[in-house]
Amino acid sequence: MNANVLVIGGGGREHAVVWKLSQSSQVKNIYVAPGNLIFEKYMQNVHCVNINIKDFKEIADWCKTNQINLVVVGPEDPLANGIADVLLSHNIPVFGPQKDAAQIESNKQWAKDFMDRHGIPTARWKAFTKAEEAKNFINSATFPALVVKASGLAAGKGVIVAKDKQEACDAVDSILTNKKFGSAGESVVIEELLTGEEVSVLAFCDGKTIKAMLPSQDHKRIFDGDQGGNTGGMGAYCPCPLLNDDQFNYVKTHVLEKAVNGFIKENIKFVGVLYAGLMICESGPKVLEFNCRFGDPETEVILPLLESDLYSVMDSCCNGSLHTVELKWKKNVSAVGVVLASRGYPESSSKGQVITGIEEITKLQDHVVFHCGTAIKDNDIVTNGGRVLIAVALAPQLVHATARAARAAEMIKFDGKQHRRDIAHKGISRSILKSGKLTYKASGVDITAGDNLVDHIKPLAKSTQIPGVMGGIGGFGGLFDVKLAGFKDPLLVSGTDGVGTKLKIAQEIGHHDTIGIDLVAMCVNDVLAHGAEPLFFLDYFACGNLNVEVTKQVVAGIAKGCELAQCALIGGETAEMPDMYPVGEYDLAGFGVGAVERNHLLPRVNDITEGDVLIGLPSSGVHSNGFSLVRKVVNMSGFTYNQPAPFSDHGKSLGEELLTPTRIYVKELKEIIKDGKMKAFAHITGGGLLENLPRVLPPSHAAHLNAANWIIPKVFGWLAVEGGINEYEMLRTFNCGIGAVLVVKKEAELDVLQRLLANGAVKIGEIKQKQQDSPSVIVNNFDKSMEAIMKPFIPATITKIATPKKRVAVLISGSGTNLQALINATQDPTKHMGAEIVLVISNKPDVQGLKRAENANILTKVISHKNYETRVDYDRALHQELVDAQIDIVCLAGFMRILSGEFTRKWSGHILNVHPSLLPLFKGAHAWKQALEAGVRVTGCSVHFVEEDIDAGAIIVQKTVPIEWDDTEETLLNRIHTVEHQAYPRALQLLATGKVKLGENKKLIWC
Repeated sequence: MNANVLVIGGGGREHAVVWKLSQSSQVKNIYVAPGNLIFEKYMQNVHCVNINIKDFKEIADWCKTNQINLVVVGPEDPLANGIADVLLSHNIPVFGPQKDAAQIESNKQWAKDFMDRHGIPTARWKAFTKAEEAKNFINSATFPALVVKASGLAAGKGVIVAKDKQEACDAVDSILTNKKFGSAGESVVIEELLTGEEVSVLAFCDGKTIKAMLPSQDHKRIFDGDQGGNTGGMGAYCPCPLLNDDQFNYVKTHVLEKAVNGFIKENIKFVGVLYAGLMICESGPKVLEFNCRFGDPETEVILPLLESDLYSVMDSCCNGSLHTVELKWKKNVSAVGVVLASRGYPESSSKGQVITGIEEITKLQDHVVFHCGTAIKDNDIVTNGGRVLIAVALAPQLVHATARAARAAEMIKFDGKQHRRDIAHKGISRSILKSGKLTYKASGVDITAGDNLVDHIKPLAKSTQIPGVMGGIGGFGGLFDVKLAGFKDPLLVSGTDGVGTKLKIAQEIGHHDTIGIDLVAMCVNDVLAHGAEPLFFLDYFACGNLNVEVTKQVVAGIAKGCELAQCALIGGETAEMPDMYPVGEYDLAGFGVGAVERNHLLPRVNDITEGDVLIGLPSSGVHSNGFSLVRKVVNMSGFTYNQPAPFSDHGKSLGEELLTPTRIYVKELKEIIKDGKMKAFAHITGGGLLENLPRVLPPSHAAHLNAANWIIPKVFGWLAVEGGINEYEMLRTFNCGIGAVLVVKKEAELDVLQRLLANGAVKIGEIKQKQQDSPSVIVNNFDKSMEAIMKPFIPATITKIATPKKRVAVLISGSGTNLQALINATQDPTKHMGAEIVLVISNKPDVQGLKRAENANILTKVISHKNYETRVDYDRALHQELVDAQIDIVCLAGFMRILSGEFTRKWSGHILNVHPSLLPLFKGAHAWKQALEAGVRVTGCSVHFVEEDIDAGAIIVQKTVPIEWDDTEETLLNRIHTVEHQAYPRALQLLATGKVKLGENKKLIWC
């Protein structure tokens, strides 16, 4: 089909619609009225036409003459005035509702009545035509009646959210008395002020079927932090994670479906886009307003994520077949758009300022710039309205899309430019908690593998049992019944543990005096989980070379821990093993033994029942688990342990904060255990809340926690943001502010809380019957609680991500193993490469290296040398492609072409290659074979700048490989490849971060 489409409008929303329609194979020509000549500049099949868009009869006649198959109406005014009615009367398909359906936006009083008639959740309200009556209502309402709306269309500016009653009354006078919005303000709607986050859900509708698009969030205020006046929208992002899956489904059924069913009941056919502006309240989503068209700027971030053919979707809406269409969206991709406004906006706007930087942005992968208010003057693009442009960026994670869009907004320049720098920041915390990628396993610790190992060990341990052993491994401690072993009555409980890689931080910053407290705490808190009072403790200290002063500090900490735990340090072992540990490193293990009266043994699993209360004791911070993940996050962040901690309230360094010792809970709990008030005690160690609480619960019951009931330390907010750690991983790795959980019966709740008041104890949840296939621990409101402590760290993270990196292109001809090494390094945030690969070019199609790049979401191009008569012609085409992509550094990775002198001169100092020998030895092809034939005992690889002479450029990095007596060409080459994969990323890092450069004399300069 070769369809002709007319789009009514000429702003950013219409640009996005035209851009998406232009990608349809079914569309031949797109006409835009009035449009923007810029649209024609960027899209070949787009034509601006001079039609009076207020004369609907003229539009209909033009459509017939030009054989228009579909009219898409962008703005609300033509819809409210009946453009669809006129076009349909001439049998012209139109995507947009008729006048009666458009009332859902054009008449706010009608819309509120409609919502009430059909049970659509919305704010309480009342409409008025007289100012005094409206003001009396504001002052006497039983709810905060602080939202004042002009009932008609006011270009998105007719809503005033007042801070108090006086401001609301002033808004009424402005609209009804002073006629600020003209006929749009003949009546006002006074609404209840709802609190929460605003989210937009747009949906396609054919009059019977309605299908939701991805949720998005607009930013209405002009300044950061939602300050300043209302605008048409200063930016948006999509999808918006603030609306969770359950709420999204609720909106579909209780808002969108109820709306379309309401239209049907009232004999109104709604065709087009139904836009629901929502407030996510504590009680659930409520409708703030409906619109009858695509939102602006939401459209500009929604359509880039739509994979379905937009024309097909619109056509199905017009012919009533939307039920046959499946909307397809890009998976695991976010879009963020930042609006650039002119000076004086929103009160006024300046026009005619020359704009630069647009071309550079449009050449970037996953970037697009939509024109909201621009014009062409003297071959320059200039400002021509309040909202001028919107820079949109896509990325797999919202935080990266945000940073890219912010950077794009900075790259575009014009006099008087203003834009917000916090677009999408509201959603980043929830996005990280929902889909953050970093895991404990990625840092080298596999909890699942550990659990599987325990299952393997259980039968081995069982084979060693003697009389007196109680239970099995997998609990917090090991129990031994002395009476069964031939002694009298007490039960002994033993616990053993270490401190993990928290030791690495202590050793790095030279603070050894508290790590011993951690060692004791990890053991005695486990012993305490069985109701046992710690009796004595032994330690094991292993090192390469004994440093007496360090050892004294460590043992002093152990002694302090024993003092806090009220147990005796009765001995230990110091092992000095030079071949096992490097100088300065040591390891610790502890062994604690306690005793408990048989009738006080915990946990009393069989006594735990529905309604029991969960009381949490606060942690002092991270405690001693999850430090492999903590250290990976620190590495990613670029912080050192001696720098001030971003989350510290006391000016401590990052290392000092992370070394805060683990709390010991013995003293405050001993008497409560003896009183029998506690049914169970869970020490929240490795595995976090999700893995430790089930260890004390019966399989038939689950723990329901409310994270809003306790204070989560700031360190966890920082870790989540810097590491991009999702909610599940946070809860199964860290204690998240709760170091221990007590299970007590409901009747004992107040007494236990009172006795532990000074220790910060709070009720954090209760025990409920476990539903089939449901988890044993359910944590509610964790995302909301985390958002507050994540928010302060988001701007710095965005700034860091947005810091420009050197743009790298890799030229290949084959499998691309060195390309893979470069990809791995540049995409690993812990490497701090200062570079990103944005383009891979091959001179051959269908090679493995192209697939490697595609798997890493890197743009690929094939430029075949066979299509060019000479080497110089090919190299010029290659050069132009690199220039168009704004490449800073070129890396050759198995590129089987000899580059011309013209090309290498242009890229001198900016092009690298890796050679499989220790240059200047064995230049040219088959260098490893040359090394074998020469009988040398060592070879390797060299990463060097590329010059016109082959393998003659300045060397940046070399790695050696010994030649073994039985080496073949294949075995030697494989080992050389291994070191190439280390050397090449290192050389790229040195160049990209400015540590080395090529001097004018072609010699290497270290900076």
